[in-house]
Parts: sequence; C-alpha cells; structure tokens
Amino acid sequence: MTDLSLRTAGFTDSVIRRMTRISNQYGAVNLSQGFPDFEPPKEILERLAQVTKEDFHQYATTWGSQNFRDAVAAKQKHFMGYDIDPNSEIVVTCGSTEAMMAAMLSVTNPGDKVIVFSPFYENYGADAILSGAEPIYVPLVPPEYSFDADVLEAAFRQHPKALILCNPSNPCGKVFTREELQIIADLAEKYDTYVITDEVYEHILYAPNRHVYFSTLPGMRKRTICCSSLSKTYSITGWRLGYVIAPPEITDRVKKVHDFLTVGAAAPLQEAAVVGLKFGDDYYKWLQDKYTHMRKLFLDGLDRIGIQHNVPQGAYYVMVDVSEFGYESDLRLCEALAEHVGVGAVPGSSFFRDTFVFHLRPDIQNTSVFFIDTVGFHLIHTIPDIAQPDRKLLCLPILKIFPDILLIQLIFRGKIIVVIELFRIVTEDAVASMTICCQNTILPFSDIIR
Repeated sequence: MTDLSLRTAGFTDSVIRRMTRISNQYGAVNLSQGFPDFEPPKEILERLAQVTKEDFHQYATTWGSQNFRDAVAAKQKHFMGYDIDPNSEIVVTCGSTEAMMAAMLSVTNPGDKVIVFSPFYENYGADAILSGAEPIYVPLVPPEYSFDADVLEAAFRQHPKALILCNPSNPCGKVFTREELQIIADLAEKYDTYVITDEVYEHILYAPNRHVYFSTLPGMRKRTICCSSLSKTYSITGWRLGYVIAPPEITDRVKKVHDFLTVGAAAPLQEAAVVGLKFGDDYYKWLQDKYTHMRKLFLDGLDRIGIQHNVPQGAYYVMVDVSEFGYESDLRLCEALAEHVGVGAVPGSSFFRDTFVFHLRPDIQNTSVFFIDTVGFHLIHTIPDIAQPDRKLLCLPILKIFPDILLIQLIFRGKIIVVIELFRIVTEDAVASMTICCQNTILPFSDIIR
C-alpha cells in the first residue's frame, strides 16, 4: 500500500479528548474537558423547543443565518466598541475550533511561520501543521505567565505570517494586560504580521483583570482575525456555534475555506442561540460572579491540602504542580488518577513545548470530588502494597453538614486517617452515608504523605 499523508505525523490525537475517553472508561469524574457545570439558560432552551416546530431544518446561508450574524454583530459591538458589518465581517463556523482552522488556512501558506505562546491550547499546534505552517513557540513564564519582550521580538525577526493569541488563556488562565497587548501590536505592525485571536473565554474573568480586545488597539483592526464561540458563555459546547470577525478581505477567504470545510453551522441551533446573544449585561455579571465564587472554593481547597498551583486571571482552568508524586510522566499520573481514584485531568505537559513541566490542568467545575480524590491519590501511591486484599483505601463523603459543606474521611485498614472539610460548587440532594470505622485514629496529613 502507498504511504498515507504525513500531515498528521507531527501531532497526536487530542490529549484533552483522550482523557475524556479514559474518564468515561473508568467512570471517573471528568475534570479534563471544559464542560460548564450549569444548564444552558432556559430562554435559549425554550426558544430551541419552539424552533423545532418552525421552518429552520434546512441549510442556512453558508456563512451564517442573517438573524444570527446580526445578533453577533450587535453583541460584539457592545463589548468591542466599534461597528461590525454582519454581512461582510462575520463568518459563522462550527465552533471556535473551525474558526481557528479556517483563519489559519486563510492567512498562511505552506512554509510560513506562526508564533504560538506556550503553554497553548493543543489545537494550535495541529492547526499550524495541517496548514503547512511552522510554529515558533514563545514561552509564557510561570507563575504569572508573562513573556519576555526581547524573546518575542526574536520570534518576530523570523518574519512569521501570524501570531496566535489566546486571551484569556487556555490552559493557564492568563489575561493579557493592555501594556502586553500593545507590545504585541507594535511588533505585529513592525513585522507586518497578522494576529489570530481566540477569545472564547472573553466573559470569564476575575477582578481586577479586564479583557482588552486586540482588534481595538490602534491600527490593529486591519490585521486581527477574531475567533470566538458561544460554547462556554452560554454552556452550549455541544451546539458547535462559533464565528470569525475580520475585515472583508480576510472574511472573503474564510468564507471559501468554511464553505468547503463544513458547509455551515446547524440552522436550528443558530436561531435558538440568538436569544442568548441578546442578553443584557446582567447575564455576563452573573457569569463572572459565578466563576469568581467557584475559583475561590477551588483554590482555597488546594491551599488547605498543600498542593501548589497558579492563580488564573480568567477562564476556568488551574495549573497544578504534581511533581512530588513520583511518576515518570504527568500523562501516566493522569491515567492512574482516572483508573484508581476516579478523577480525570489533563497532563500539563501536553500544553507546553521546549519546557519540561509536571502539572495537571483540571477545570474548576466540580471541586469537591477533585479535592477528595487528590488527597486519596496521595495515599494510594505512597502507602506500600495498597492493592493487597487486606489493604483498602476508601475516600468517601460521609456527612452533609450544610448545603455547601461536606466532611470527608479517608479510611485505611479500618482506621480513619484524615478528615477533610470541603466546599461543594454544585449541591446534590443526596450524599452517600458510610459506616464509621471502629478505630478513630486521626493522623496528620503531613505524616501520611511522607
């Protein structure tokens, strides 16, 4: 048989989606893929029910229904501060994933170079390779994930065709300041480079951080391709509704790619989502308050059990240091975490290039289970011969005190070895009650993990 295409030889399947499959295999709580933990707004769902009985079941206009494009233009004008022509400056795509791919194919030629900040959402590397472009990785340095302007300019001196900017960042939660964005803008102008922005998390921010749209900087609208989606803002990740906003000469190219790549986004879902695009500022304030609360619970819990982490400025992911656990790779640790503990996370190394890291990237959607099983994971892999029949570790919720508080007992060989107080993000009507073991020996957690 003749050889297959070499395009896919330079990357693996999605590690994020792989960890979802592994989580499903073991029935683990999936903290690896960024599913919002709330239902879509009822107004959107009610409109969807109506749409199913109306005439929206055939192809919409390839680059998006008029109603949807008008709504996107109005919403983004409100937040971005400038007029957007829904007919010449917007292309509706099947999620931001397609938006980014279509943007790359519209801007780059095979052999062109593209700057990517590292850590980065895993699709960007694949997008570059599938487009025939060569990625240039510029490190974002923890814990603040700042960049060195000189290092960035050294990358620009290689005359890249484009720079990919994820703001707020997946996976590290960085929100680029106006000053940082201006450095990028000045270099993009100096070296005549396009900037492709991924702004999916534009409405998930933590005070005092503010999202600045790159296209609003002086002179940048003409060279910016804005990519975003409705997935995370309205908790409709499965609807696959995204869009590109760019000058007409760029969207003309994006339309061609999109037309033959996917034909068009789902017509009924576009119509139903229009309701959400017309929400007032109170919805986005509610969203920010919700995630601010969730972040506090999550980080406070990590601090209580002594796990090192960054503090995200936006989005809903946390980089967790797991180097102390003694695994040869963070991928193997994540696989074991799903199999033995029942929690799915993403190995942080999948988001980096040219820098060794040993991290997990869980999201903050289901805090209680992650805290429980993080502690349990310490125990499973530090107590010898834990797998023997007479050595069983239980990591179980035993008492519901208040709607938002659980007491957790870790039980080993009939002994209660640690009790942990945890906060829950999503309360449940029923919590399992387990029998208290006979020996109430409580050991300091610091002694357990030695």
